Order: sequence, then C-alpha cells, then structure tokens
Amino acid sequence: MKTVAVMQPYFFPYAGYYRLLAAADTFVILDCVQFPRRGRVHRCALPGTGRWITLPVEPAPRDSLIREMRLAPDAAERLRAQCRKLPSPMHGDTPLRRQVADLLASPEGPLVPYLERSLRVVAEAFGFGCQICRSSDLDLPASLGAEQRIIEIVRRHGGTRYINSPGGTGLYNFDTFRRAGIELKFLTPYQGGNTHFLSAIFEKNVADLCGDIAGGCTFQPVPAEELPEGRSFRGDTRKP
Repeated sequence: MKTVAVMQPYFFPYAGYYRLLAAADTFVILDCVQFPRRGRVHRCALPGTGRWITLPVEPAPRDSLIREMRLAPDAAERLRAQCRKLPSPMHGDTPLRRQVADLLASPEGPLVPYLERSLRVVAEAFGFGCQICRSSDLDLPASLGAEQRIIEIVRRHGGTRYINSPGGTGLYNFDTFRRAGIELKFLTPYQGGNTHFLSAIFEKNVADLCGDIAGGCTFQPVPAEELPEGRSFRGDTRKP
C-alpha cells in the first residue's frame, strides 16, 4: 500500500500539519489551486500575541494560483523586522535552527520553491523519508473539481491510500475514493502542544518536536455508515 498526502504548502504551520509528512510515502504540495490571501500559505502565527509573521509577496491578481506567486523584492528586509519577535534560541545552536535561520534570512524568487525548502528542512531534520513533489508538475486538467483533482494526483503517484488532516473530513466522500480504488483516511485532531511551530523550533529540541509529531500519527476510525457492506468497524491505525 502506498500512502499519499496532498496539502497546500504552509509557512511553518502547527506541528500537526507535519504528521502528513511523517505518515505518507509521498507528500504532494498542492500548488495548482488559488492562492488564499488570508490563509496560512504565506504566514504563521506567533504564540500569545495574536500577531503573524507574514512572507511579503508581490502584488498579483486575486485569482492567481499558489504556483504563480513570488516573494517581494524587499522580502528579506521586511521579514527580518518581523522575525525580531521570535524567541531567542534556547539550549544552544542546532543544525535545524541554523537552516531555518538561513531560510528566514533569504526569502526571494517564486514562493513555492521557498515553501518547499522549509518543508524539506523539517522533514530531513526529523528523518521523515517521504518523497516531496508538486501538483503543478502533473499538468492536471483545469476542469477537475476539488475531489477529483485529489484522486487524480493520488493515482498519478501510484497511491492506494490518501490521508488528510482532520479539517478535511467534510470535503471528501469515502465512497467516491473507494470506487476509485483508494482508501481515504483522516488524522485524528492534533493534541500536542506545538501549535506555533516556528517559535517551537527555537525553544525546543529536535527529539521532542519529532516525538510530538510522530506520536500523533493516528487515524480516525471510518464511520460505520461509510463502511462497505460486510466490513467490520475499523479503529485508529498507524502508518503501515
């Protein structure tokens, strides 16, 4: 069984997001959809402040796709001022902190490669062995609806299981995926304490962060009404 996760790229999201990279064989950056102006693709929250660190992007038409967005020419200067709000590193310097600091100091060019670098830095530091790629490389038909787009992405990557965050439970139909030969699974709600991951990188050690993410890779049971006839109720399972 090959497990595929598909998600918009977020700028250092909450730790629960990274469970998709920990649990998947292939993680597909969904960059062929519209850029959400007030979403988390280009910003992350700071703990206890109600404020955000926002990647400065160039002005673009409202219907621009994520893959079409570019960082602003003065992004480095503007991001540097925002990053002064981050906590000072505790427990000394680490390779992960150095790489993240380098990323924060050098935002330039297209947005997606920059966000992909940030995902790879974390995945490699934590030993997540998933393949990371982009949906825009598949040249998918623009006519595909949201659910069919995901199914086609999973198919193109040879996937037999699609996993999603708990927030996606209202978006996808178990039977639609089943008829496509794909098992649909949702992660359980994140219960860890690292909801502000960028700050946590500078405050906590890699082992604790990795343990928090990997330990939360459990899946919700399939609702009884969604089970095929003759199948028993399935409880939470971890990555096979």
